[in-house]
Amino acid sequence: MSDPAKVRRHAERVRELVASVVRSQIKDPRLGMITITDARITADLRDATVFYTVLGDAVAQADTAAALESAKGLLRSTVGKALGLRHSPTLTFVLDDVQDQVKHIDDLLAAARNADAEVQRLAARAEYAGDAQPYRVEDEDEDEDETDEEADAAADATETPRGGAAR
Repeated sequence: MSDPAKVRRHAERVRELVASVVRSQIKDPRLGMITITDARITADLRDATVFYTVLGDAVAQADTAAALESAKGLLRSTVGKALGLRHSPTLTFVLDDVQDQVKHIDDLLAAARNADAEVQRLAARAEYAGDAQPYRVEDEDEDEDETDEEADAAADATETPRGGAAR
């Protein structure tokens, strides 16, 4: 097992090397507007995955993938020599579709905002199904009547069953 910091340094170095070689040494006309976005390398430093993006449509992406596959030997030997490892890591190229995912998430957020605005618009026109105040609120007049009744009931409770006053 290798040190994780060493693995990260090698992955960053692989990304830089591949980007440099693609920019300066590969003259394939199929290679489009490419950006090397990331590189990951396994802990045993044997396999490296290089992520890239291509500006253009699906045809440009397919052409760039074919160009990278044909230049894989040159890229692997350059990376192996520069890293100074016993075994040159095998390179795997993966199209990084982060931009497509970002666009999809932005579309979903826009749809959610529109749905929220529609709910707010409907809520502004909404009326209560029953009373505006569903709980019973007693008026002050009723409170005064009840206090008189409570006083009469209290007076009745203090009387003895024979009608006399309580001691």
